[in-house]
Amino acid sequence: MKNTLKISLKPNEKIYLNGAVIKVDRKVTIELLNDVQFLLESHVLQIDEASTPLRQLYFILQVMLMNPTGANEAYELFRRSLPLMLASFSDPEITSTLKHIDQLVGEGHIYEALKAIRSLYPLERKVLGDNDDEPSHPPQMVAQGGQR
Repeated sequence: MKNTLKISLKPNEKIYLNGAVIKVDRKVTIELLNDVQFLLESHVLQIDEASTPLRQLYFILQVMLMNPTGANEAYELFRRSLPLMLASFSDPEITSTLKHIDQLVGEGHIYEALKAIRSLYPLERKVLGDNDDEPSHPPQMVAQGGQR
């Protein structure tokens, strides 16, 4: 076992773990002893929140984690969407990170790719002309999720 990861969950919090939804009834800490795909509830983006190009890309990758049976279709959508996104953004940091995200997805590191997309949200807001000092985390992420 090369990597172990401890995750603390609050009462009634959910985690998606290799496509399974797990809800805990009390505060717990779980230790993942091998590599698994997970997404924490606080990082789950609802479809109506996928309102910008990067959030739409995030949503596509999120589906790959949350619904392994639909992962191939989501992957194909990612493959079609990424070149369009690279062509539509001129900001060098965004395009460089999108290329890195492509590499991460190709290597099966979906959680890291999601993290990289979230890091681009503030830049995307600037590029899209929305300069309200919004926090640099995804908006109102709700009740479903888990990944590593």
